[in-house]
Amino acid sequence: QVQLVESGGGLVQAGGSLRLSCAASGLTFSFYTMGWFRQGPGKEREFVAAISGSGNGYYADSVKGRSTISRYNAENTVYLQMNSLKPEDTAVYYCAAYSGYTGIRYYTGYKYWGQGTQVTVSS
Repeated sequence: QVQLVESGGGLVQAGGSLRLSCAASGLTFSFYTMGWFRQGPGKEREFVAAISGSGNGYYADSVKGRSTISRYNAENTVYLQMNSLKPEDTAVYYCAAYSGYTGIRYYTGYKYWGQGTQVTVSS
């Protein structure tokens, strides 16, 4: 049974930083491109970042330059470091494992999902 468990969310002031973690189990982690998505209040789920099994990172324009995605395959964990946070970054952040068929920026291409972690950025 595949499980993805996110952690690291919280309340932070604008300009602050957070590091999200996602611990995976039940899958051959290094084989999977892993992604982070977010869903703000009243908004659709949107792509944030993804990282291939070999470590190539991809970012949404909205977070590029402020965020870094990384992974540690030996511990089946993927991270999202977010800096210079803005109130518009407020959302539930989800970790997901990519299964293909669509581009990595589309949530429909991801088969496994975590339960999400809340990030709230105050102004």
